[in-house]
Amino acid sequence: MFSAPKQSAGDIYNRVADMRLSAHDASFLYTETASGPMHMIGLTVLDGAATFEEIFAYYAARVHRVPRLRQRLAFVPFNVAHPKWIDDPDFDLGNHLVRHPVPPNTSVQRAIEIALELGEALLDRNRPLWLTYVLEDLDGKTLLAQMSHHAFVDGATAVAMTTVLTDPSPDAPDPEPESSPWRPLPMPSPTELWQEAVAENAQQTFAQARRLVSEAPKMAELAQKAAPLMQRMARPVMVAPWNASLIGPKRTIATLEYSLDDFRPIRKSLGGTVNDIVVSVVMEGAARYLQAKGEVLEDQYLRLMCPVDVRDADDDPLDMSGNRVSAMFPVLAAGPMDMLERYQTVRDELSEIKRNDEPRVMDQLQHLQPNNPPIAQSQTLSVGTEWDPTVAAARAPLPILPHTGGPRPQQLGFNFTCTNVPGANWTQYVAGHQVLTAIGTLMLGGNLGFGAGVASFDGRVTFVFTADPRLMPDVDHFAAHVREAFSELSDRAQVNPDN
Repeated sequence: MFSAPKQSAGDIYNRVADMRLSAHDASFLYTETASGPMHMIGLTVLDGAATFEEIFAYYAARVHRVPRLRQRLAFVPFNVAHPKWIDDPDFDLGNHLVRHPVPPNTSVQRAIEIALELGEALLDRNRPLWLTYVLEDLDGKTLLAQMSHHAFVDGATAVAMTTVLTDPSPDAPDPEPESSPWRPLPMPSPTELWQEAVAENAQQTFAQARRLVSEAPKMAELAQKAAPLMQRMARPVMVAPWNASLIGPKRTIATLEYSLDDFRPIRKSLGGTVNDIVVSVVMEGAARYLQAKGEVLEDQYLRLMCPVDVRDADDDPLDMSGNRVSAMFPVLAAGPMDMLERYQTVRDELSEIKRNDEPRVMDQLQHLQPNNPPIAQSQTLSVGTEWDPTVAAARAPLPILPHTGGPRPQQLGFNFTCTNVPGANWTQYVAGHQVLTAIGTLMLGGNLGFGAGVASFDGRVTFVFTADPRLMPDVDHFAAHVREAFSELSDRAQVNPDN
């Protein structure tokens, strides 16, 4: 868990200068489509009817604490190098903090549905890659819907940002202002961007050649360590119903909320971690959902993608130098199980992955392998422009792969993301209003029509299930199966002798 921030009210991000995107960060631009925006939607519910003017003044006093919020991407001609972050010479907070009117008597639930509709649009790549809508007067509540692109924020940095953009008490003073008015650095010209990129590429070519020679023994050792990971990834899994077509642009969500105290008896009785519990109940929920759909599940498996923060213990989570996420890929039986058996199976699988250090191995493999030349991705930068070729697919998605019974086809990909992000474990305030709920949707892309995101906040753990309603029209049913699995695991843990 993150503890309450101890930083001074000064610019704790001053060390962040203009910086080129890593291959990992840039991949979220290159894989983005009109059907699969690569931004997360953070949904923050405030207690009380905060006005847009209050919220605007609050963020105006704090935006300087996260310099990336005032930076945009500069694209190199022909994409001979990945884009880089630069100061936005035209930054205007009014372009990023926007009032969205709603009809009188709009409920919070309906406001969340409106926010999901607003989140269907891609963020403007000519501006800093974030946008927050303020939805006011929701029966005494206020909703902030913040879209943040994955090119600059992952789960850990999103949580860390809240430590400087929220207050620990309702009457906390504003942070210290900037020592002098902010003046953006001059925007480089296309020629300057080109020349800089060419020089960097030359340096990187020589550096990569030296690295390949010097790290050859290390690469051989790493290849040996990667063998269990490669075997796991080569195991075929079923094509689940939510994987049966490329996704469309619509999103729905369902949520479950628990207290952290609900997890403690399970851990005390059965051992394991909060993440073991999360993966177990989500996986069993998936199995029961598939069974209720009449799927043939004998000898069928699902592969999950569980993101893992690979920052070192001494790394600052407030460092905005890019995504530092690897993943675990547990392969688990797709058919329903007794919950104690499911829990033990998940623990065994995750323990083996950790013993093999697979997330760290994958991270090292990504850093050692030659990068795909950015120029090869240049055609993807038309996404979000008037020449966006993915718009037609968003308007008319491919048909869902028909299934007439029997076992589903097999694939080598993964079936859905299941992420667990430890959050801020204290009460937060925005403009004097208590944060009642802070949840986020998951990004969907390709044929991943469903994802499960779990986050802890202020002593609570919230499951957020994000779905493409065309591929999973009943995400609330999935959530009900997870609720049932959690209840059964909790009941079984209470009668099971302490380990």
